[in-house]
Amino acid sequence: MPLFHGLSAFPITPSDASGIVDTGALATLLTRIQAAGADSIGLLGSTGGYAFLSRDQRRRAVETAMSTVGGKIPVIVGVGALRTDEAQALARDARELGADGLLLAPVSYTPLTDDEVYEHFAEVADAGQLPLCIYNNPGTTKFTFSVELIARLSGLGTVKAVKMPLPANGDFAAEIASLRSVTPDDFVVGYSGDWGAADALLSGADGWYSVAGGLLPAEALKLTRAAQAGDAQEAARINDAFAPLWALFKEFGSFRVMYTIADLLGLGRFAPPRPVLGLPEQARGRVREALESLGAAVGR
Repeated sequence: MPLFHGLSAFPITPSDASGIVDTGALATLLTRIQAAGADSIGLLGSTGGYAFLSRDQRRRAVETAMSTVGGKIPVIVGVGALRTDEAQALARDARELGADGLLLAPVSYTPLTDDEVYEHFAEVADAGQLPLCIYNNPGTTKFTFSVELIARLSGLGTVKAVKMPLPANGDFAAEIASLRSVTPDDFVVGYSGDWGAADALLSGADGWYSVAGGLLPAEALKLTRAAQAGDAQEAARINDAFAPLWALFKEFGSFRVMYTIADLLGLGRFAPPRPVLGLPEQARGRVREALESLGAAVGR
């Protein structure tokens, strides 16, 4: 399947309190995703806590990914950073280590203009020289990409895709049509926001950039394939099984929930990077119930 299409699974990046990546635990997570048959891995995305890791540790994570699953599944590496030169260095690292693609968000303390974001992307794309996906994540970055800016960026030689948030009005088909009308024919439109994935794919989106897929790749893949096949009934059934998990994501933030899932699945007891705190103890039971319900429904 072409890069950026289908299910791109975004795992956490296990690390200790000092931000040192646990390469063994990360390799285990990546191997599970590859074995489940996901279409790509989204390494060092927001779920992967890239903003909390040093360049050396991000490089260490990429090295681990490429030595573990490189050549078996495409690896897309997040290279967002506050400074353009830092993002360029991360993009060069990813290319040097054999990554298949890049994911870039306009991370900034100071609100950015469209021209500033365009120049940032142009310089990082040139440094990386790999297919690059625009990470439109206004909930975190506070920057929203207009259709016009996405069209402008799609004219850069290596900018090949966009990772969109869920549309406020829920009209995926109209948004996808609008984006495709101003971008090249091979430009890829995908979505994050796990609870909207089924609707996005059924509406013609090319891909789902999935938080849940990072730890529940087999279950997420079943939802992806049902929606890609246009089987709205089966996609709705699976999505309903995910509903308790989606509710937890919305209430606590998917980043926090994922660490509890890893623990409950026996993949390791890792804490999110401070100052982020894990889930309150009373929520663990709800996560367990969501996993049990999902496993019973999707695994049948």
